[in-house]
Parts: sequence; C-alpha cells; structure tokens
Amino acid sequence: MTDHDATETLAEAVRAAYGAAAPIEIVGGGTRRAFGRAPIGTPLSVAAHTGIVEYDPNEFVVTVRAGTPIGRLEEILARERQALAADVPRAGAASTIGGALAIGLTGPSRPFSGALRDAVLGVRLISGTGEVLRFGGRVLKNVAGYDVSRLMVGAYGTLGLILDVSLRTAPRAEVTEVRDVALNWPSARAALRRWEGGLPMTGACYTEGVLSVRFAGRTERVAAACRIMGGESGDPALFTGLRDLQGAFFARPGDLWRLLVPPDTPWDPPETLIDWAGAQRFWRVAGDPAAVLACAARSRGQAMRLLGTDRSRGPWGAGVPATMALMGRIKAAMDPRAILNRGRLYPDW
Repeated sequence: MTDHDATETLAEAVRAAYGAAAPIEIVGGGTRRAFGRAPIGTPLSVAAHTGIVEYDPNEFVVTVRAGTPIGRLEEILARERQALAADVPRAGAASTIGGALAIGLTGPSRPFSGALRDAVLGVRLISGTGEVLRFGGRVLKNVAGYDVSRLMVGAYGTLGLILDVSLRTAPRAEVTEVRDVALNWPSARAALRRWEGGLPMTGACYTEGVLSVRFAGRTERVAAACRIMGGESGDPALFTGLRDLQGAFFARPGDLWRLLVPPDTPWDPPETLIDWAGAQRFWRVAGDPAAVLACAARSRGQAMRLLGTDRSRGPWGAGVPATMALMGRIKAAMDPRAILNRGRLYPDW
C-alpha cells in the first residue's frame, strides 16, 4: 500500500466516524494507553503507518511517519552520528513517535536541550472532520495565530490524528558519564546553580540524599566536568529510567504525580525524586492527593497526575476558565464533533 493509499484509508475512517458522530480511539504501539482517562470509541490503529519520509543529515531535520517506533528512528539517526534533539520517553519497544508527541513528555535533558515541543518543526495530520492538513514544515509557520504543529504535543490525540512529523536532530555525543555525590538538597541545588551553563550537563536528579548528574559531549569536556563535580561513578540506567518512568521508584504503588515548580522550591518529605535540576518533582500518592496540590499551590507550580488505577480521573484539574475557553475553541475548530480520543483529557472532549 502506498503512502497516499494508507493516508486515504485513515482519512476515510475518520470521515465515516465524523459523519456518524461516532468516537474513535487512536492507537499506535499501544504502550501509552494508561496515560490520561480511558477514551471512548472504536480503536483506529496507525501502527502500520511507519517509515522515514525524508531525512537530510546536513540540515539536521528528519520527517517520520507517526507509527514509527522510536527505537527504529534512533537506529537510523545513529548511522549519521545524530540523535533526536529532544529527550523522547518511551514505554516499551513498540512506543511510537506519534504516541510520544501525543503525551508530550520530555526526559531528563529538558532543562539543558529543550522540550520535545521545541524540536517539532511541522506535522501532517487528519482533523476530526477527516481532512488531511499540513502545518509548519522545515521552516516554522504559524496558522491563524497558533503554531498548530506544536499544539499537537501533549494534546493526547484530541486535536488530530498525526500522520507524520518533522523533527530537529542533533549531533550525537562522543561520550556520556554519570557522577553521584552525597549532599542535602540545598547544597545540591547550590552546586547545580554554579555548574549551569558551564558544564555539559544533560541530566540532574536528586533522590535519597544523592545528587546524580549526567554529562555528555566531547570527551575532553566530559572528563573535565567529572573532575570538577567529583563524587563517584553513577549508573546511566538511572536517567534512562527517569526518561521512561521506569525503575524502582516508578514501580511503587499509588498514583504517579508530577509537579512543575521553580527549581529552588524546598524539598518536601513525601516527595522522593527530584528531576530537571529541581524543576520537576515526582510523587507517589495513595489516596487523597491534597498534599501534592497544596505543594503546587505554595510554589505556584503545576500538578499533573500521570498514571493511576482510576482511569475516570484525568491528568489535569479544573483549569483556569480563560485557558479552558481557549482550549475549547481550538478543539471545536480541529474536531467539531469531538470524535478523536473523546474523554482522554476531559470528560466532554
């Protein structure tokens, strides 16, 4: 089946759903279905929509179909000594690039190399009416005041069925090293402030009294950074687990909450893992999340429930009325009958 035929098959399925006002659930590798609410609708698979559309290593841009597994994309980039410009999480070998965009999370390198949203140059998608649309491209463009391609990141598939995406790539690091040093959190945060901008950090987390920092880049710079930090050699798997929300901490029972806060926010005892050099905090909560929400309010941060057993509860709270109104207008324009992943983010859409 040609790319045109595959696209038309998906578009026709969406048009039929639109005509019948019948919700559909967009499914790629199926590895991220636990995120957000349980959507309403008949599954529509994009897993077969795979492959590289265009790749120009000299321009550091790759255009890839949404059903392509992230691991397969990274193998292709590695042949040119390149990697994705953003730290893209995955929930298993079948995790796709389209699913990563839909959930919108970025791994430990976020404070140092930017968010996944920053790496998106353009998308081709199917709207909720079944129309095939293209936004952005190799040169970023805005449509009606909105950068629609980046709106897809973190929309949980509620604004459009992503067909393919153009992403920035970056040179692959020569070496990567992790160093650990035992410190209390105030001392750890003070050290990170001293090193920010001067050392080639691509990750900085704090848990159980230990600051772990990942350095990546040219061999000489990484070696010098390790000497400056001191401490002991650490485990690179710690940052892989952080990226993919896997490992001992994430295997604990209870809902997984994420707080985005100012980096200098004091450490709170119920919270056992600090990432993004202080700006991202993970909590495991059994039962009432009042402590998490109170911490977010005190720090003027943002709380998000990532994973939990009760799928009737979405990732966000009620939201600010003005923000919700804006989101509603965008949703109405992209998916007027709310057939795409209905209920995944909010009960009505």
